[in-house]
Amino acid sequence: MSQTSNLDVVELETRLAARLAKLRAEHGWSLDELAQHSGVSRSTLSRLERREISPTTAVLSRLCAAYRRTMSQLLAEVEPEPPQLVTADQQAVWRDESAGFLRRSVSPPHPGMRGELVEAVLQPGADLSYDEPPIPGLEHHIWVLAGVLEVTIDGRRREVRPGDCLRYRLWGPARFRCHGDEPVRYLLMTVLP
Repeated sequence: MSQTSNLDVVELETRLAARLAKLRAEHGWSLDELAQHSGVSRSTLSRLERREISPTTAVLSRLCAAYRRTMSQLLAEVEPEPPQLVTADQQAVWRDESAGFLRRSVSPPHPGMRGELVEAVLQPGADLSYDEPPIPGLEHHIWVLAGVLEVTIDGRRREVRPGDCLRYRLWGPARFRCHGDEPVRYLLMTVLP
């Protein structure tokens, strides 16, 4: 995988902070109201919008749920219009070192298209939980390339191994965990309902 330059990361985070502030304004919400909708503290929201801190995967997930967007949709809103051919060096990479999570937007959201493709890597012990889907009924297809991914959907836990594909519609909480001593690498295709 290619590396994203520090300048690209700074530009992305600056645009993301501005987009988060604009989304809140579009909804007519105060910081307190957004805190109630998202479960993210008012002080964290304020610091995110001023770009004093970088959002974690968990915080972005909560904000995406409040705004009814997938994380990829939100990130696509802060990037230039993607070309039809997305070369490896053009694919946006998001890292949450504290959570042990890396996501590459292989085929980012595009106006008029309902699907997107994301490559994800979870480090051993990584455990990501989402309280609700950003969009109810979002279709997921997960194809594991290496390692073992433990996925819990609707209270049902499954181990997905290399070559396996798990598909479902997401209506409630979800949990993704790296099961084992090796990182898990997988492709996630999402399709809007």
